[in-house]
Amino acid sequence: MVKSIGNEKISCAVFISGRGTNLKSIFKYSKNKYSKINLKLVISNRRDALGVIFARDNKIDCKIINYKNTKKAEKQILNYLKRKKIKFIFLAGFMKILSKNFIKKFKNKIVNIHPSLLPNYKGLNTHMRVIANKEKFSGCTVHFVNGKIDSGKIIIQKKVKILKLDTAKSLSKKILKEENKLYPKAIKKVFS
Repeated sequence: MVKSIGNEKISCAVFISGRGTNLKSIFKYSKNKYSKINLKLVISNRRDALGVIFARDNKIDCKIINYKNTKKAEKQILNYLKRKKIKFIFLAGFMKILSKNFIKKFKNKIVNIHPSLLPNYKGLNTHMRVIANKEKFSGCTVHFVNGKIDSGKIIIQKKVKILKLDTAKSLSKKILKEENKLYPKAIKKVFS
């Protein structure tokens, strides 16, 4: 996994598009005295994302990126990452696909959380598909990012039982609670 040098914390960025609940759990974990990460930057493709308000309220540098042109957007992001000396990236509900070229620049240094037990149910509308297929379990997975969607090496998973009365919405809420607990555990594992 990733080694930090002495007591020096590793500078990290979190990429978000929405509520920022996983951003909050990563931020909280970063404040733990045993944590090896320093959360220095938040990147969002949406100005109205609730996570942006959280970042600003907690004095974390936050950049809003216009994604009309992916190439330009990624170039801008890379400049911010370089300026902040970012060594590691956490994707937390970031609804944009990073190019293979971008991923190569941060090989084995980008982690994502996905709301299913990968390799099952990659991509979008996970909860709807899980319910439609009458699965008995679902869950969440933290994994390294590679060039294929939701296909990188798995770091950690959490299984969640699906009840008969569960809907895509209720399942989503249940899994999100587990995601918020799982992401810090995954970070601890990555930097152990």
